[in-house]
Amino acid sequence: MNAISQKPLALTMGDPAGVGPEIVAKALAHDAILRGRVVVVGDPLVLADALSRYAPSFSARPVDLHHAIPDLHEHQIALHPVATLATFPPIGKVSAEAGRAANAAIVEAAEFSMQGRTCGMATAPINKLALRAAGVAEPGHTEILVRIAGLAGTDRFAMMFASEHLQVVLATIHLPLSRALEALTPELVLQKIRLTHEAGRWLGKTKPRIAIAGINPHAGEGGMLGDDEQRVLVPAIAEARALGILVTDPLPPDTVFMRARFGEFDVVLAMYHDQGLIPVKLLGLDSAVNVTIGLPFLRSSVDHGTAFDIAGRGIASEANLLHVLRWHLARIDELA
Repeated sequence: MNAISQKPLALTMGDPAGVGPEIVAKALAHDAILRGRVVVVGDPLVLADALSRYAPSFSARPVDLHHAIPDLHEHQIALHPVATLATFPPIGKVSAEAGRAANAAIVEAAEFSMQGRTCGMATAPINKLALRAAGVAEPGHTEILVRIAGLAGTDRFAMMFASEHLQVVLATIHLPLSRALEALTPELVLQKIRLTHEAGRWLGKTKPRIAIAGINPHAGEGGMLGDDEQRVLVPAIAEARALGILVTDPLPPDTVFMRARFGEFDVVLAMYHDQGLIPVKLLGLDSAVNVTIGLPFLRSSVDHGTAFDIAGRGIASEANLLHVLRWHLARIDELA
């Protein structure tokens, strides 16, 4: 196989105790094109274990992302090693060791992405409790990457979920619902509308049609079911329109996703986590890509968790990760 001539895509394996290493091994063993463009970033012990279990005809080839990637044998998978583990952590259980390994790989891949040595990064799932046990202050990928990118304490980032049928951006992310509602201000919503507009390039749209999901049932029903739409959303929408952004009035959240699915809008800005993710996941996890927008590089991820209950059993599906990697590289190629 030829050496990786384009900028490679850095891929982290997630929590070693979850299904991440399994789906990474299966996905790269499945697709020779991806093997020629993806470099796994993580602990050698984790990838070696995953390959021995799920892709025994393949082996890891250590590489250094600071330098050009050498030629790879047909049954080799490129690995930029980030060694943190002395022994393999218990599969299917939360541990500080697993959290440290996952975090170290994320940080390394993010730094390479910030330096422009990769075409961004893709991530397998992590466990928030393991990160906490390891002493990591941030609760998840998004917050870690935002800190590395120098965006911590700002609203200049958001989570987008791109799928075959529906594209959704979240105005607020990992907050209890009461705090999410408190966090919604005209300034925050305007910032998320602008990010959604800028993220149109990942969707192939120079001026995406953005639908705004209401906060209350029926988008407030003219004030009878709450004034949040008039107080929070309408001022943000007016400022966005003054900037030339195509954005709707607040729309009833129980129908806006259906209308977007059938092509009326390009992307929906949802106001809180579950409002946006229930329709995305209902339409199919295998075809959804989690994208962090606002970063100076493209970061994509699977739309599922560590699945500790099935970890190590060899039954985890790599379908969503395959979709993520192909989606990511296709977006990079389109912009080249």
